[in-house]
Amino acid sequence: MGPRKCEVCEEAQSKYKCPSCLIPYCSLACFKKHKETPCSKPEPINEEKVYPSAATNDDKPCYVDEQNEVLQESQLQSLAASNEIRDLIKNEKLQKVIYKIDCSADPENELDKSMEEESFRLFAEKISSIIGS
Repeated sequence: MGPRKCEVCEEAQSKYKCPSCLIPYCSLACFKKHKETPCSKPEPINEEKVYPSAATNDDKPCYVDEQNEVLQESQLQSLAASNEIRDLIKNEKLQKVIYKIDCSADPENELDKSMEEESFRLFAEKISSIIGS
């Protein structure tokens, strides 16, 4: 397989792949242009989407300073079962805030800034009350 072409500008040879959807791109400018619209990891064809109860195989590494900061399975199940959380997550503005945190090079700083958004702050407070922290 030869060199791949950038799927954003369709001119230059790609050197990189989007960490989310894996499309090839050639430069920071093309990556920023690509990220103007949300993308996601391609779904496997002919497979039913299953949400495993254990951790998912996400390409993004997760670093935890304190092991007690990791939620227990029962806490995750409580969140998944909460109608309030499911209703809150339908808010498009909240989805964008969460996406911005997830895609940030400095997620902790982005999380701090996001607490200024009322919809996110209420969401975070509801999660804290459900998991009992």
